[in-house]
Amino acid sequence: MDGLKENFARIWELDPNLTSKLIASAIVVVILVIIHLVIIRVLNRKIEDIRVRYNWRKTTTYVLVLVGMLITGRIWYSGFQPLLTYLGLLSAGIAIALRDPLVNLAAWLFIVWRRPFTVGDRIEVGTYKGDVVDLRIFQFTLMEIGNWVDGDQSTGRVIRIPNGKVFTEMLANYSKGFRYIWDEVPVLVTFESNWKRAKEILTEIGKKHAEHLTETAANKVREASSRMMIFYKTLTPTVYTSVRDYGVLLTIRYLCKPRERRGAQHAIWEDILNKFAECNDIDFAYPTMRRYNNTQEGKPGARASLPGLTPGQPQIPDED
Repeated sequence: MDGLKENFARIWELDPNLTSKLIASAIVVVILVIIHLVIIRVLNRKIEDIRVRYNWRKTTTYVLVLVGMLITGRIWYSGFQPLLTYLGLLSAGIAIALRDPLVNLAAWLFIVWRRPFTVGDRIEVGTYKGDVVDLRIFQFTLMEIGNWVDGDQSTGRVIRIPNGKVFTEMLANYSKGFRYIWDEVPVLVTFESNWKRAKEILTEIGKKHAEHLTETAANKVREASSRMMIFYKTLTPTVYTSVRDYGVLLTIRYLCKPRERRGAQHAIWEDILNKFAECNDIDFAYPTMRRYNNTQEGKPGARASLPGLTPGQPQIPDED
């Protein structure tokens, strides 16, 4: 080993003491890399769950990096006071030159400690939505959903977001607390349709696809209420009635899991189309234009009156 140090120092014209520290640091790094590779191989063989394996891999990496920093720091700084002096000067320079990375590092500590989200959660940060697929010291990675794709489905794009965004942007988590989301399917029928019958059909369809989630959701609400002010009186599927310019709007409101929103809408709409096709007194409404003669088609008590006639009096059509 001494001969290796002397040859290395002579070739590179370095101080022998500095050469010793470089060689020792390189040996530490190589050993830690080998340990990391061995641990990762064992984890891949022993653990089937992707999320558990990912968490172990990340934890192992952080621990080995910390150990490496401590060992190499001990190699280069044999005394405690010089180390403190060095760290003080280094931190002052870093604070000035590397503000954004420091903010990202602080945000990473916040994410790890407070857990506003974890890997596998579906979140929205500012204008970006997606599933968290990776979390690192300076950034986290989303598999994007939405954007030009409807139904909160994946676009296929991977978005890397600085950790500091959790301090400056709105953060919404689909997977924490309640663990379900409310979704709505609006169905518009004409004024002439039997809207009461349509509402009954939609209520049956809503219960068919979402009522089985009610009990589970109620349990989740009770769990979440112990930590946050989350409470709901009604969790069963409901159909609300309102009126639009060209028809009666019946809106199915129901619970679904965040990643099953589009599939639930697909199944509900297929049932709606099939059921309405069987009814001869229910029609979908859509923007259209028609000629309406109030004096002949309006209700008797609401018809417009012609000069010389009282409201509601039958109108005599013009003769050629």
